[in-house]
Amino acid sequence: MSDKARERTGRRSPAGAPARTADAREPRALAQLAAALRTPAAATQPLFAQAPKAWQRALPYVVVGIFVVSLLPTTITVLTNDYDLDGGWSGALGVAQTVPLLLAVTRPLPAWLLVLVADTVGAVLLAQADKVAGHPWPWTPMAVVGYLVLMACLGLRESIRNLVGVWLVTGALGAVLGFFQPGDTTNTAALLFVLSGILLALTGALRGLGDARQRIAEQESISEAERSRRTLLEERARIARELHDVVAHHMSVITVQADSAPYRLPGMPEPVQQEFAAIAASARESLGEMRRLLTVLRAPDGAGGAGDPTGSDGGADGARAPQPGIGRLQQLVEATVRAGQPVELSLAAGAAQAAPPAVDLSAYRIVQEALANVVRHAPGAPTRVSVTVDDEVLVLVVNGPAARDAVVEPDGPGTGHGLVGMRERVRLTGGTLDTGPLPDGGFRVAARLPLHAADGTAGTNAAQEANEANDTDRERS
Repeated sequence: MSDKARERTGRRSPAGAPARTADAREPRALAQLAAALRTPAAATQPLFAQAPKAWQRALPYVVVGIFVVSLLPTTITVLTNDYDLDGGWSGALGVAQTVPLLLAVTRPLPAWLLVLVADTVGAVLLAQADKVAGHPWPWTPMAVVGYLVLMACLGLRESIRNLVGVWLVTGALGAVLGFFQPGDTTNTAALLFVLSGILLALTGALRGLGDARQRIAEQESISEAERSRRTLLEERARIARELHDVVAHHMSVITVQADSAPYRLPGMPEPVQQEFAAIAASARESLGEMRRLLTVLRAPDGAGGAGDPTGSDGGADGARAPQPGIGRLQQLVEATVRAGQPVELSLAAGAAQAAPPAVDLSAYRIVQEALANVVRHAPGAPTRVSVTVDDEVLVLVVNGPAARDAVVEPDGPGTGHGLVGMRERVRLTGGTLDTGPLPDGGFRVAARLPLHAADGTAGTNAAQEANEANDTDRERS
């Protein structure tokens, strides 16, 4: 459910619902913030660059800015008063150790190099300070805090290899400085090494989780595209199997007429008889070639062979059964009503006889798929089926919202054969298909199938538009 839908639901809720909605805003904002935290940023993007809200995208700058504003005067004051460092050096070190943190939001690795150099120079200067005894060295408390902020930015941005390198350099530099430790000072190299390692591990794991989620999302997107393409190909194979029956019938009639012409028309000249014999042979050969090519499509799981010319998804009996048409819509509607779905049928007189075989079959399949979608997505909804014939066959299936006590299938990827198959059938006949939800929560399917195709452009257009995806089809089917 979208946010707008939730807002509409909240406005319709009884008293007390607004309070619950307001309480839900905070967890939702936190969830968005956590998602932004897990989402890895590109090399040229700041942290939280993909967060949905402007304040969330500005949050890293605000947090780092607060640390800089707090640490800068504190560093200068502590270096001047506690360590008795010259005021000029204290100010320079304070700026060098804190201001580069602002760069960490977008360029954490260069910021780390600047801070590391500044902290190292500070350690060298503090080793010669008059009051360094009794104080932390080589890293002051302010340097430790700033360094940990930098580690958090690095962990959310850089690769594991870079993080390990940063951590090892931090430990190695602390170990080298330890050989020059002034007397009576508290060595903080080990403390920074341990804390930075823990922070890098936590933030690096968080980034790894975000990377894994991103890869899963990419794979799901690829899988959805492949599923849509496979669905389209499967539906076209199904249509090809059914069209085989229609074309095979006409080819068989041509063969029989050509073979029987010399007997039906006695006294036919020899050249004419040879011409009819050639027509019959060509038609018989074409019919055999078509059956061989369609064997794979008719065989279950694509395992057909030359020895199984009648194989189909429904078995041999189903392959030998005649293809349904408009004349069998009444039986289809009656079966749907017996299943508990209230359906009304309005069928124009003579519609079955007026439609050519391809249109007759397409009209039946469109109604069949539409009723299957109603049963699946809107059980118990009142449904009207109308088939009229003029210069074209108009198929209209309109259903209302699902019954209140009905159990509706949860949204999911589905098989995808519903509207995809309808659209392919309509393209095959050169017609048009219009589908969409209704204001009352129902759904409408309207197909116009011309009785006579003007030319062969329908098949060409279908080939050109074969790869177009339809999101509404996937959601509905």
